[in-house]
Amino acid sequence: PGLLAQADGGVLYVDEINLLPDHLVDVLLDVAASGENVVERDGVSNRHAARFVLVGSMNPEEGELRPQLLDRFGLCVEVTAPTAIGDRVEAVRRRLSFDAGGTTGGPSGPSRSALQSRDANTSERRSGGGVPGDVVLEAASRLAVEVGAEGLRADLALCRASVALAGLDGRDEPTLDDLRRVAPLVLAHRSRRGPFDPPVTPPEQLDRAVEDALDRPDPGDVDDRPDEPGSPDPERASMPERPFAVGSARRPPPARTTVGRSPRGRAIGDEPAGPSSSIAVIPTVRAAAARRRLDPDAALDESDLRTAVRVAPRSRVIVLCVDLSGSMGAHERAEAASGTVLGLLADAYERRDKVGLVTFRGDAATTVLSPTGSIEVARNRLDGLVTGGETPLALGLHEARRVAERASDHTTDALVAVLTDGRATGAGGLDAALEAAAEFARSTVDGLVLDCEHGEKRLGLAGRIAETMGARHIAVSDLEPAAIAQTVRSIAGSFP
Repeated sequence: PGLLAQADGGVLYVDEINLLPDHLVDVLLDVAASGENVVERDGVSNRHAARFVLVGSMNPEEGELRPQLLDRFGLCVEVTAPTAIGDRVEAVRRRLSFDAGGTTGGPSGPSRSALQSRDANTSERRSGGGVPGDVVLEAASRLAVEVGAEGLRADLALCRASVALAGLDGRDEPTLDDLRRVAPLVLAHRSRRGPFDPPVTPPEQLDRAVEDALDRPDPGDVDDRPDEPGSPDPERASMPERPFAVGSARRPPPARTTVGRSPRGRAIGDEPAGPSSSIAVIPTVRAAAARRRLDPDAALDESDLRTAVRVAPRSRVIVLCVDLSGSMGAHERAEAASGTVLGLLADAYERRDKVGLVTFRGDAATTVLSPTGSIEVARNRLDGLVTGGETPLALGLHEARRVAERASDHTTDALVAVLTDGRATGAGGLDAALEAAAEFARSTVDGLVLDCEHGEKRLGLAGRIAETMGARHIAVSDLEPAAIAQTVRSIAGSFP
C-alpha cells in the first residue's frame, strides 16, 4: 500500500500539481475515474480502493494543467497576494511574530556559532522579538509593491534582513536606512518582467524604486499617535530659529507625518501649506528669506510655510476585449489581438502596467489572459485562439469590466479597449449589449471602442456602444497589431 491507499476515504493534497510527471498524472486520472488503484510489478498485481477528495495547488505561470486533469476539479480558487499595504503589513507581522516563537537550526561551526550568539543577544534586547517597528514594516511592503515583487516573500526578506543588519550593528531596532542597505540584495532579482530583461534589475532602476518607496522621514521622526497639545513637531523642530524671529501669528496645528499619510511621488514644486500639510523646510526658508529681503525686521509667520507639490506615477491595467465570433475578419481579429497584447507588454515594465485579454464568441466570454506584465505568460496563453459562433457582446463587456476592476486599485488606472463592429447577435442581442454598456459607464473603468466595421453598408453600431459606455470611439481600418497597440497606448496615456 502506498500514498493512494492512505488517501482512501480522505483527502489527497498535491502541491505544484501542474508539474507532476505525465505518468503520475495518468495514474491520478485512472484512479479518479475508477475509485481504485492497480499496481503491477514483475507479474504481481495488487488492487486496492482509492476514493478521495483531490486538492491541488499550483502557480499558473509555471505551466498549465493537462485538460484531462483540469476537468476533474469541481472548484477552482484564485489566490493572490494582497496589494493593500495594510493587509500586507498585517500578514508579514503575523508571520514574523510566529517565527519569533520558533527555533532555528542549521550548520554548526565556530563562525556560525559566534554569529548566532551575537544575534541571539541582540534579539533578547529587542522587544519585538525579531519583528521590526510599524514604520519599517510598512516601508518594506511599499517597496515590494513598488518593484512589482510577487507574493509576500520580498516583504518578509526585507524585514528579516533589516532586523539582522541592525542586530549585527548592535542596535535594538532596524531603521529605514537598514532597509535601504538591504533592498538591492533582496529585490534586484525579484523584479524581472520580460524575457529580454536582465536577470537582475539594473542598479539605477532599483535605486529609483527605493527612493520612490522610502522617501519618508526617518523612523525616529515618525509618530503614528495623534499629536498631543504642546508636543513638538519633528519637521518644524529642524527649522532654523535664527536669524528669523518667530512672529505672534497663530501657528497651524502640527501635521501628522506617518509613513502611510506622507505625500508620495516626485516633488515638482511647492505651494502654501494648509493646516494639515507637511512642511517643506527648504521652500519655507526660501519664502521667508525672500520676504525678509524686503523687510529685514520681518518675523517668520504662517504665510511663509510651504508644502511640496508631488506627482506620483500611476500604473495602468489595460484589458483588450476582442470579438472572435464567426463574422468576416475573425481570423484577422484573433491575430490582431495576440499581436496587440504582446506589443503593449513590450514597454509595460517601465510603467509597471499590466495587460489582459478577454474574448467573446458563441455563448460565452473568456478571460484568455488575466492582467499580467509578463511576456512569457502572454505568449503561452495566446497560442491558438479559437474563432466562430455568434457575437455575445454583452457578455464580453461584462467580463472585461470585471477583470479590469479586479486588477485595479486606487493607485492604478484601468482601461478596457473593445475591438468590435458592434453587431451583437448573441446573449440578448443589441439591447443587452447597450444595457451592459450603460453599466460600464457607471463604473470607474475607462473605455475605448475600436470600431472594425468595414464594407459599403455600415450600421454604426460600435459608435452607439461607445456613446452608451461613455467611451472614446475610433474607427480602425487597419488591423495591424503595432498600429492598434500604438492607438491603445496613446489613448491610455491621455486619461487623467
